[in-house]
This record gives sequence, C-alpha cells and structure tokens, in this order.
Amino acid sequence: MNASSPSPAQNQASTATLYGGVTNRRVTVRDLAAAKQRGEKWSMLTAYDALTAGVFDEAGIPVLLVGDSAGNCHLGYETTVPVTMDQMVMLSAAVVRGTKRSMIVADLPFGSYQESPAQAMHNAARLMKEAGVGAVKLEGGERSARSIELLVEAGVPVMAHIGLTPQSVHALGGYPVQGRGDEAAHQLLRDAKAVQQAGAFAVVLEAVPAELATQVTEQLAIPTVGIGGGPDTDAQVLVWTDMAGMTAGRVPKFVKQYANLRAVLGDAARAFAEDVRGGAFPAEEHSFH
Repeated sequence: MNASSPSPAQNQASTATLYGGVTNRRVTVRDLAAAKQRGEKWSMLTAYDALTAGVFDEAGIPVLLVGDSAGNCHLGYETTVPVTMDQMVMLSAAVVRGTKRSMIVADLPFGSYQESPAQAMHNAARLMKEAGVGAVKLEGGERSARSIELLVEAGVPVMAHIGLTPQSVHALGGYPVQGRGDEAAHQLLRDAKAVQQAGAFAVVLEAVPAELATQVTEQLAIPTVGIGGGPDTDAQVLVWTDMAGMTAGRVPKFVKQYANLRAVLGDAARAFAEDVRGGAFPAEEHSFH
C-alpha cells in the first residue's frame, strides 16, 4: 500500500453510514446531522414493544419512534389523546430493552408538556431516566419553542413535530392537510425556524404539501422527517402497523404497505385452530414423555 492509498480504517470511515457504519453503538443526533450534510436519507419507524423493535433494529432502521400512536395501534383508543405518561414510559422501556443500535425517540403525550416548560422537563426526564430513551418528541412550533429550549439546555435531545399534530385532533376537527394557502404556509415556515432556533435536532413535517416540505427542508440546517410531506425531506417515518399491513380498514394516502401481515397472522391463527379441532396439534413431536 503506497502512502497515498487510504488505509482500511479510512475506507471504513469514509463509507460509514447510518445503515452500514454504526454497528457498535446507538445512532446519535450527530449521526443524523452528518447524514443531512452528506445528503443521505434515512428511515424511522414506530415501535411499541421489545420484540418488534428488535426486528427493526436488526433490519438497520436507524431511528425508532415510540409514538403515542400506540393509542390507536395497540391500546384501542380512537385518538392519541388518552395516552398517559405511565404508558409511554412502559412502552419506551420495552423498546429500549429490545434494541442495541437504533436511536430511540419517545413521544411526550398530550397533557404532559403543554402546561409549562417545567412540566415538559419533568416528563422528559422520566422518559430518559426510567425508560432510557435517547430523545423525546413533542408537537407544536412557535408555541412549544420555550419548552424545547429548556429541554435542550438541560441536555435533552428534542425532535419537534409540526404540520398536522394529532394531539390537536379535536381543535383541528380531524386530520386535514396543513400548510395550504399563503398564510398557513408562512406559519409553517415560522414554526420550523422557531423549533430549529430553540435547539431541536430534527423536525417532523406531517401532512403538508410536498412543495412546502421541500422549501422547509432547503431552509433548515436540521433534518426534516416527512410523513405525508413528499419525497424531498431528509427522512421518512411511518407507523409500523400501517407500513406492514396490520392496520384494519383505510390507511392515510401517504402510507405505502410493504407487507400484509394482517392476512399472514389471520391465516396462521385459522390453521392453528383447525389443527386443534382436528387433533393434528399437538402431535408426537410436540409432546413430552
């Protein structure tokens, strides 16, 4: 090897990406910032239990979100509003225990941070101390900037969430696309810049016009995470039950289903029931003597 040739270590460093290079530690906010500088897009999925989180961790998903979407997906609520801090701590701790490499971000649920920055700090500390997450996420732009600033000053990494904010479902009257029209677009830009100024390391853009999400992504130094924000954001997030075809009924327009696990599990359950009814299970190989 001549003096000008890169060493194996240098080659490994030059090709280290969120998907291939970070293997012996958790993905960090610095990794995500570096990916933005490289122009490398990354993925985020929700997770609510150790088993599923472990599958996604092994698959190389760099960031897992313990979302309050667990209310809709796993707890049987119609919205995310009823989800409690105790539930978020329990779910987040399970996801942390089931993973080794993914950064774990946990939602602050409705009512856990809106009262004051001090309330936000108290509950963010619970998620970090009791569950072991690496960051928290909260909804709101300018209105949440003071809380974001306090958390960041205290050493809590914060992912912001603007556009369609599901915790405001009753105020919004449903789940409409946000940022349409000049006034709404200007407000979204102000919200994005406010959370960046407050110290957020990334911002989720949910259900906003693709052109506006592109504009926000170009104007911000921090990564943008799209969910219904078009193809030009720095990252993309989906609720895993939507992505894998577990959700019953209609899913949002922005969802792409990569499997049909609901059908697979249903077939397996029916086959099990039929084997039990017919006496085929348990067989000799499943029995002790």
